[in-house]
Amino acid sequence: MTHFDALETRSAQQRADDIAKRLPEQIARAKSLVGYGDSLADIDPAKVTTVADLADLPVLRKAELGKAQAASAPFGGFTTRPATGFAHVFQSPGPIYEPGGMEHDWWRMGRFLHAAEIGDGDVVQNCFGYHLTPAGMIFENGARAVGATVLPAGTGQTELQVTAARDVGTTAYAGTPDYLKVILDKADELGVELGITKAVVGGGALFPSLRQAYADRGIMCLQSYATADLGNIAYESPAMEGMIVDEHVIVEIVTPGTGTPVAPGEVGEVVVTTLNPDYPLIRFATGDMSAVMDGISPCGRTNMRIKGWMGRADQTTKIKGMFVRPEQVAQLVDKHDEIVKARVVAGRDGEMDTMTVLIEATGGSPDSYLPSVMDVLKLKARIEVVAPGALPRDGLVIEDQRTYD
Repeated sequence: MTHFDALETRSAQQRADDIAKRLPEQIARAKSLVGYGDSLADIDPAKVTTVADLADLPVLRKAELGKAQAASAPFGGFTTRPATGFAHVFQSPGPIYEPGGMEHDWWRMGRFLHAAEIGDGDVVQNCFGYHLTPAGMIFENGARAVGATVLPAGTGQTELQVTAARDVGTTAYAGTPDYLKVILDKADELGVELGITKAVVGGGALFPSLRQAYADRGIMCLQSYATADLGNIAYESPAMEGMIVDEHVIVEIVTPGTGTPVAPGEVGEVVVTTLNPDYPLIRFATGDMSAVMDGISPCGRTNMRIKGWMGRADQTTKIKGMFVRPEQVAQLVDKHDEIVKARVVAGRDGEMDTMTVLIEATGGSPDSYLPSVMDVLKLKARIEVVAPGALPRDGLVIEDQRTYD
């Protein structure tokens, strides 16, 4: 099968050379925008030429984006065009506003649809929403990029969905993983045979049993990882081994609550820098957890792969009536050079909450860390010091072991 473009099969050096050119340009754009304020004031864009260099830049969180938009609607000073310079303005829950363009593959979803073997001659029944939120337009824009025809179906009115799919000859489905089953079950009930053989899904978990149920019907179902702010981040190919990072974003995996990259293969929060010149989001924290996979995909695409969605990074937990946040655990680690990692474990003793702080360090006693724990976490805790490498590399910095049965 042909690839979407030559970027997908570049060597690591070719990709690094491209980043070395495009990343400083993007940092310079961001630095000139009022939304970033002084956060990039001390950064020399010319010196940010590698993925590793990004670790010196601050992480941008969605809450900060929301605050900026509340002060300067609709985009908070984070776009290089005014609202009237875009084809669409979307509103996601929050509310958070996102821009949208009609230019070729503006959200980069065409690469995913091409990987799913959708193209000229296909009719895509697009069951993502078109109202306020951008998912519908994201997938429509991708379908246009690969030359497919779109039936803008949205959700609901399932019997009409079946009728339309039959009458227009739908060959591909786009939408949440479970809604396709609703359509197929209704078609069975009505005795209608549909011609859907491909499905591209997102916005929810694709469970292996559901994927297999589609495969049993002759439907290849692949999933993408995208957000309203960033567009497509990563996607599956028919190899179905992890998710391949898009060619126009840079993905880092960091310790939750920090901007510090984790060791290769460890679980952490997905932080994305987009190379879209219209909307230069730099180190944008998605709040999602994942991990980098070794090697390249058997399909021949050479970019980095991630393992897909592995939970949420916001592990904020209430213990003894007080919220403990990942950022606080990160502050505790930063207070002592000898601390490698730390984990807060919430438990129960009878009807009372307990808190244990596990400190992975090259030295020090529990008592020596007590003042820092009290200062940063604001709670009394049992402290255990463990050897480097003893804590799991699973991305958890706050583990809630409490049960209330």
